[in-house]
Amino acid sequence: MAVLLSTKAAAIAEWEAALSALDPTLVLHRHPFAGDPAEIEAVVMWTGHDPADLRRYPNLRLIVSMGAGVDHLLAPPGPPPGVPVARLVDARLTQAMSEWVLLNVLRFHRQDPDYRAQQAGRIWRELPAPDTARRRIGILGLGALGADAAGKLAALGFPVAGWSRRPKSLPGIACHHGPDGFEAVLRQADILVCLLPLTPATRGILDARAFALLPRGAFLLNAARGGHVAQGDLLPALESGQIAGAALDVTEPEPLPPDSPLWTHPKVVLTPHAASVTIPASVAPQVIENIRRARAGEPILNRVDPAAGY
Repeated sequence: MAVLLSTKAAAIAEWEAALSALDPTLVLHRHPFAGDPAEIEAVVMWTGHDPADLRRYPNLRLIVSMGAGVDHLLAPPGPPPGVPVARLVDARLTQAMSEWVLLNVLRFHRQDPDYRAQQAGRIWRELPAPDTARRRIGILGLGALGADAAGKLAALGFPVAGWSRRPKSLPGIACHHGPDGFEAVLRQADILVCLLPLTPATRGILDARAFALLPRGAFLLNAARGGHVAQGDLLPALESGQIAGAALDVTEPEPLPPDSPLWTHPKVVLTPHAASVTIPASVAPQVIENIRRARAGEPILNRVDPAAGY
């Protein structure tokens, strides 16, 4: 099977090595592809590849995202009708995301920004001790990533509430869904974590109205997509103290423009979409299995529902 790989130049060789090691019969091509479009039967891709290009390939049988998110594949005009789209569900991706969430929850819970400011001012002063049992965490999105992070936070003793589109039940987590559930989670979230898929329904979901529902002085963590946050509403919320601090792994656009005030804002911690980076050798078996299934006409693992957006 001929497979087209589309990702940043620094990662393409690693993807080629990981896939070829498991299936040397694969014929791997790099995007942009100048050959006969009829050759390509599968596309494995990340952001930066125009979805309209996928319609060039008349024999396409499978599209695979190189990450957990698929909004880059579903942007208009969307994938060719009838061609299955798969996302990655990987233990290492999940673990890395939970590490980032724990890092930043604990950063704010343990008053690290305040202590770093004191250090800069040569101030030796103990701040009031934080109480884990009273620091309420809200998780937006209870898929593989959100459920794992919620469970790890609960294991540390934080009270955790989560919100998802459909009803869910997770041990030790107060699960909510629907519009009323969304508001309920926000109203009690001293630290709010966004791990939602980006869909038309969730774009801009964290806006001025949502920020106003949070307890004053809440913290925001976003490692989902920059489009979830109305950045024009976030800055006033930070300035007013409604939001005491934010950890952002994603922005819109990416890279963040050099003149963005988020770069130098004293209440913002930025990482460059690095919370959970795909390791090709870890996910290659899943990709190869889906290629095999596409060849055999079998159901695809982790298939995306384009109507739902994930």
